[in-house]
Amino acid sequence: MKSFIKKFIYRWQTRDIVNGWKFNLFANCLTLPLLLLAFLGVIFVRILRPFVLIRFGGLSSRRIGPFSTVTEIYLCYREKKEGGRRRILDIFYFLTPVCNQQLKKMWKRKLHTSFFAKWLEKANSYLPGGEIHALLNIYGKNVERDVDGFLASTPLHLSFTPQEEVLGFEAMRDINLSADTPFICFFARDPAYLDFIFPGANFSYQDYRDSHIQNYALVAEEMANRGYYMLRMGALVKDELRTDNPRIIDYAVKHRNDFLDIFLTAKCRFFIGDSAGLTSVAQVFRRPIAWINCVPIERVPTWNLNNIFIIKKLWSRGERRFMRLAEIIKSGAGGFEYTNLYDQMEIEVIENTPEEIRDLAIEMDSRLKGSWQSNEEDELLQARFWDILKLSKFPHGKIVSRIGTEFLRQNKELIS
Repeated sequence: MKSFIKKFIYRWQTRDIVNGWKFNLFANCLTLPLLLLAFLGVIFVRILRPFVLIRFGGLSSRRIGPFSTVTEIYLCYREKKEGGRRRILDIFYFLTPVCNQQLKKMWKRKLHTSFFAKWLEKANSYLPGGEIHALLNIYGKNVERDVDGFLASTPLHLSFTPQEEVLGFEAMRDINLSADTPFICFFARDPAYLDFIFPGANFSYQDYRDSHIQNYALVAEEMANRGYYMLRMGALVKDELRTDNPRIIDYAVKHRNDFLDIFLTAKCRFFIGDSAGLTSVAQVFRRPIAWINCVPIERVPTWNLNNIFIIKKLWSRGERRFMRLAEIIKSGAGGFEYTNLYDQMEIEVIENTPEEIRDLAIEMDSRLKGSWQSNEEDELLQARFWDILKLSKFPHGKIVSRIGTEFLRQNKELIS
C-alpha cells in the first residue's frame, strides 16, 4: 500500500508538471481531500456496479464543433444502442474554458453534470479495472462523424425553452429580422478563435482548413437577390466581410453573443460552412448544410440526405496540375490532417472559388424548393465520384449525401 501511495504521488506530480497546471498537489490544499473523497466514491461506485453502472467523463466543451456534435451523437448512441440495457448513469464535467454558455446551459438540461465527476474520473484512472466506468471508451473514435446515421434516425435532443424562444425572436428583431424572415447562415474557418482562447499555442498544423471570408461575398449577394437575409457567423473572426448590401449582415462582428449563435443556427433555412465551428451546431439541429472547402478529402460528410458538399482541390506543385481523386487516395493525401504533410509532398490545398460556393448554394436552395433537376450524366459523375472515394479505408457508413453537381460538371478530370 505504501509503495502504491508513493507511486501515485509521483504520477500525480508528473502529470501536473507536464500539463502545466496552475495548482499542483501540494500548492492546493483542497486537492488531496477531494481526491481521497473521490477514491471512496469510486469504490462505492464499483460496489454498485451489479445494480447500476455509473460512468464519468469530460465534455469536449472548449471547441464548439465537438461540444455540439460529439455530445449529440453520444445521446443518440445511448438511445439506439444502450436503450434496452441495464440501468446506466453517466455523469459529466465541463472542460474549461467553455466555448459557448448557451450550449452549456442546454446540455445541462439533458445531462447529469457535476464538477466532482472530474475527480471521480481521475481516481478511477488510478485503480485497475476502471475502463468500464470511463465515458471515453463508450463510442470509440470518429465521434464527430455520424457514420452510423444516428442523426437521421433519432430525434433532436436539444430544445429551447418557451422563454428562450421569445428572447430569440426579440433579439432577431434587433438585427432587422422578423420571425418569418428567411435567412441563411454562413461561416468561414479562420485561426482567430483558437489564437485568442489558447494564447501561445501553435495551431498552424491546421492552417490547411482555413478559408477567406471574402470568398463568400458572391454567394451572399446571390442569395440576398433570391430574397434571403445572409448572416455571417463566428465567435471571433479575423476579418470583416466587406459589403454594402443591407440584406447581408456581418453578425460575427456587429451582433454576436453566445445565445444567438445557437438560436440563429438552429432556425436558419440552411447553413453554408466548412468542417468547423457552428457548422457542427447546424448539423446537431438537423439543418440542411451546404458544406464547402471539405478537407481532408476522405473525411467528407456522407451521412445526411440534406447534405451536399464540395471539396478543396489539391494542387501538385511538382507536376503543376490538380491531383485526381484516385491518386489523392492512393498517395495517402486524402487523409492528411496536418499542414506539414501537404508541404512535404509539395501539395497546395486550394480553397473553393466564390463561383463554386455560389453554385453549391443555388443547388441547395433549388433542392429544398423541389425545383432541382439532374440529368443522366450528372448521376454517372456522382456514381463515379463515390466509386473512387470508396477505395478509401476511412469509414463512411451508408453514403446518402451528394457532392455538388456543378462542381463535378466543372471538374470531370478530378474523377478521370
